[in-house]
Amino acid sequence: MNTGQRTDIPAFYASWFARRLQEGFVCVRNPFDHGQVSRYRLDPSVVDLIGFCSKNPAPMFPYLDLLDSYGQIWHVTITPYGRDIEPNVPDKHKILKDFVQLSERVGSRRMVWRYDPIFLSDRYTADYHLSAFAQMAKVLEGHTEKVVISFIDLYQKVQRNFPEVREVPFDQKVYLGKEIIRIAADHGMTVKPCAEGDFLAPYGADCSGCMTIADYEKALGQHLIVPARKPARKECACYLSCDIGAYDSCRHFCRYCYANNDRDRVLANSRLHDVNSPFLIGNYQDGDRIHDAEQVSWVDQQMRLTDFL
Repeated sequence: MNTGQRTDIPAFYASWFARRLQEGFVCVRNPFDHGQVSRYRLDPSVVDLIGFCSKNPAPMFPYLDLLDSYGQIWHVTITPYGRDIEPNVPDKHKILKDFVQLSERVGSRRMVWRYDPIFLSDRYTADYHLSAFAQMAKVLEGHTEKVVISFIDLYQKVQRNFPEVREVPFDQKVYLGKEIIRIAADHGMTVKPCAEGDFLAPYGADCSGCMTIADYEKALGQHLIVPARKPARKECACYLSCDIGAYDSCRHFCRYCYANNDRDRVLANSRLHDVNSPFLIGNYQDGDRIHDAEQVSWVDQQMRLTDFL
């Protein structure tokens, strides 16, 4: 189960998610068919692993005991951008500290640092990125084995909300990628590019995907027997299961955001949030077609943790 493709649940909706864990189910609207609702059980017997993607995991810390019986993997994004780009993201020194604290709580094999998306500007130059990356990697050494990178994609939403941004030239992608791989290796980390093809593989990057079955197995310490599934994008090799978030609900308001359409819609949705609702945004509505999702564990009980250490 994924929580972070559409919004940042730990940062803004931690108490709601804790309530969902306590009540044992969550409802999710189909973003392309509003009346179609999937209802998922939140039970470790059928939810092998919960994936989190967050720029601010700390609000979830008071509820970590509720996750002890679940497998979990945390992707925490820490970039070098200021409030001109990420207006509501907390101070990066705090997030680094929180990353270390969370790693000590759940284990480094369940922690992934995301340094993405990378873009270049007069302020955020290649040298700026490499200096910032090296400083962060030094702090996170020993608290994660993986760092995910990607270069900015100019989706329509991005172009609308960040019109001055430009694609990173390929030669700069190679230069930055090579240097980031070298710095990461010095601090015990493997670089995993996200949907970037395999051009960084010759320099030591793991280009197999950033959320693969192998990553989940490492986090769980167990082998998974999974059904075949096509990736959401041809460039993406990740294996993503159901996402319980909702688009247009993240209040970080990062200018490069892929999930928000516009600020007004986010604010309107935020006013519809009810901590007691089974839905992240809003509640049951007349005409809802509710489907109880088929859920089974994929864990191969024959394997043991030592197979993945």
